[in-house]
Formats: sequence, structure tokens, C-alpha cells
Amino acid sequence: MAEQTHVLFVEDDDVIREATQLALERDGFVVTAMPDGLSGLEAFRADQPDIALLDVMVPGIDGVSLCRRIRDESTVPVIMLSARADSIDVVLGLEAGADDYVTKPFDGAVLVARIRAVLRRFGHASGSRSGAETDGTSSVPADGMLSFGAGELEIDTEGMEVRRGGAPVALTPTEMRLLLEFSSAPGTVLSRDKLLERVWDYGWGGDTRVVDVHVQRLRTKIGQDRIETVRGFGYKLKA
Repeated sequence: MAEQTHVLFVEDDDVIREATQLALERDGFVVTAMPDGLSGLEAFRADQPDIALLDVMVPGIDGVSLCRRIRDESTVPVIMLSARADSIDVVLGLEAGADDYVTKPFDGAVLVARIRAVLRRFGHASGSRSGAETDGTSSVPADGMLSFGAGELEIDTEGMEVRRGGAPVALTPTEMRLLLEFSSAPGTVLSRDKLLERVWDYGWGGDTRVVDVHVQRLRTKIGQDRIETVRGFGYKLKA
């Protein structure tokens, strides 16, 4: 995965930017490092990187706005970097379309592990419904087509396409994987921790806000009432 994977890194602190770039390059990544949001956007459009690391607080176009600009143009994975785990900036970044976040200061090895986890997730967005494979509850038809709500929501698990009321729905790979997890076992409650493990590839405890924000984003696209909250337990897709 690390062979010539191109990372766009936007960070205004010279020391952090240079040290992180060196650490990523030692792990085999090609890194374009930019000090502000405007140059980061220009580099994104020129280089088409495989993944973007965006610090929340950068001059010019801030990290959240830059994430939103990138998401308007591409489904490339985005990881936000935030100085405080409890900052509202974390939620704002996720709502803008980021797939994950890392809190500063961070260990270089941890950052590399998170990058690789995101890239694995995107590489597997072709529909390996890990949860279904584990528990054997999947009942996907031979043609890969799933339908919910009397055909209101249609999921093509082979072509990775979703339609709502006959109209195509644009999902990011993370949103698609989340929907595939729900659709592999409709009516079954999936806990936030289980979704973190299956969708975000976390083998350790993670921030469940990542799940909550992505569920909210998914609801706006497939219907607010399609995914039900089961208080104290998690979420389920209405069969």
C-alpha cells in the first residue's frame, strides 16, 4: 500500500510539517507538503493525491473549508488533524466530509497506521461486507441488488451504486461501506464499537463521534428515517 502512495499534507507549523513529511517518506509515501489552505487546494487539483491530511487551523482557507472544497470535487480520503480531541473542530471536519481524524501531538507510527487503515478501507470499498462474512447473516441476492422501503432505496453491491427513488445517490467510500454494513443485516442493531471495527478498521477503541457524524451524513442522503437509532445500543437499518 505504501508503494508510491501520494499524500497531500497541509500544515502551517514548519517543524511539524517537515518532521511529518520525513516520517511519511521513510515509510514509502510520496508527500506534497503545503503551509496553507490555498496552496493545499492548488496542489490537490494539480497532483490528485491518494489521500489528504489537513490540519484544522491553517491560514488562508482553513482545514475544514479545504476539506469541503475537496469533497465537492472528489471522494479521495481525508484525515483531519486537530490539536484537541474535544474540539468542535473535530465534528466540523467530519461533517465537512472527512473520513477520520488524528489528534495532535501524534506519534508518527500511529499516523502511518491510521493512513494505512483508511487506504485499506477505500481499497475494500468494493463491497467486502466484513461483518456479514464474520457472522454469516448476509443474504445478498446473486445479482448483488438489495432493495428497501418497497424499492425506495436500492443498493447495487456489485456496481457500488445506490439509488433513492430511482435517482442516483453519491456516497463517499466510507459512507458506502457503512451502508453495506447496515444492509448486510437489516433490522439488526450494530453498536458504534462494532461499526468502528468493521468500517473504520479500528482494532482498538475509537471516538464514536466518527460513527455518529457519518450516520447523520448517510441519513441526509438515503432518508432520515431509514437508519434508526436504538438508544444505548447503536443503529439499525429498517428492513
